[in-house]
Amino acid sequence: MAADCIKTIPSPMPHHDQKDDQKPLIFDASVLSYQSNIPDQFIWPENEKPCVNVPDLPVPLVDLGGFLSGDPVAAMEASRIVGEACQKHGFFLVISHGVDAELIADAHRYMDKFFELPLGEKQKAQRKLGQHWGYSSSFTGRFSSKLPWKETLSFRYSAEKNSVGIVQDYFINTMGDKFKQYGRVYQDYCDAMSKLSLGIMELLAMSLGVGRTHFREVFEENDSIMRLNYYPPCQKPEWTLGTGPHCDPTSLTILHQDQVGGLQVFVDNEWRSIAPNFQAFVVNIGDTFMALSNGRHKSCLHRAVVNSQIPRKSLAFFLCPKEDKVVTPPTELVDTLNPRIYPDFTWPMLLEFTQKHYRADMNTLQAFTNWVQQRKLCADI
Repeated sequence: MAADCIKTIPSPMPHHDQKDDQKPLIFDASVLSYQSNIPDQFIWPENEKPCVNVPDLPVPLVDLGGFLSGDPVAAMEASRIVGEACQKHGFFLVISHGVDAELIADAHRYMDKFFELPLGEKQKAQRKLGQHWGYSSSFTGRFSSKLPWKETLSFRYSAEKNSVGIVQDYFINTMGDKFKQYGRVYQDYCDAMSKLSLGIMELLAMSLGVGRTHFREVFEENDSIMRLNYYPPCQKPEWTLGTGPHCDPTSLTILHQDQVGGLQVFVDNEWRSIAPNFQAFVVNIGDTFMALSNGRHKSCLHRAVVNSQIPRKSLAFFLCPKEDKVVTPPTELVDTLNPRIYPDFTWPMLLEFTQKHYRADMNTLQAFTNWVQQRKLCADI
């Protein structure tokens, strides 16, 4: 029986196996962006390659102005729009969000500056195997096929009172004193994203008919992830993807796109594009919140495509609960007609699963559920 348990637990994700006489694959955008052909590791299967002429998705637009000013009627209307979007595909836009426009512009400007650095300078923040933070040039080293055409810089944010300045400290400790201003900008940006996400959590609670502050309290001391995404030009954009199809394993994603475009969502059995809107944030539900809502609100399959002419950049804040918070739905969302769908878990458990056992895709939450249940079964033997 124990052997059967082991077989059903997902095997570790394949890592790139380099022979002694092979040089490791390095994703250097300053070189690869101009090559007429791309390495095989970046070529996706025919059935996953990007589509041509993808229609736009009419994403619901939520004006937060009235809600943030304390208007109860505006709050109810905003929660209604959010709820409808989350039951259908989990994506919506927010405007009048209260985030300073100059701060957003600075966040984009320093993102540009970082990705324009020489590769060797960026590699000072190189993400090491098994770590969740740092600079990553594609997923070279983690995977050997279906590599994304992108660079990222990820860092931790914590809303705990004893973690003030955690982002600024990261930049100084990792990149040096001359990156202090980067740290200040992204500390302020993360603080703003945390504040915005707590407001959105109130709307989500209202849309589900639970106490307005229920989810806000879950995430008040959030331990989240901030990521800068850079998708360089590719001379064969029809062969590759900037980010492969996946559902975010986190709770809530707040994305700010530049004006280039490339975000696509899978709705009604087809890929649809979310047009850039520099005045708005794109918000989507992740798997962790889907579990918190007992499956009422949906995480949605999405991806990023690239083009041959101009780089695309985006700022992504991934809201996550504090590591000791148990992800369990409120009692109002569980009854005989709506039994529990997912087991209790903590965010570090799901993060470990996606880092060591499973490459995030559309089935992550179900695969994770099976993994948790199987581990419990094996532990009981």
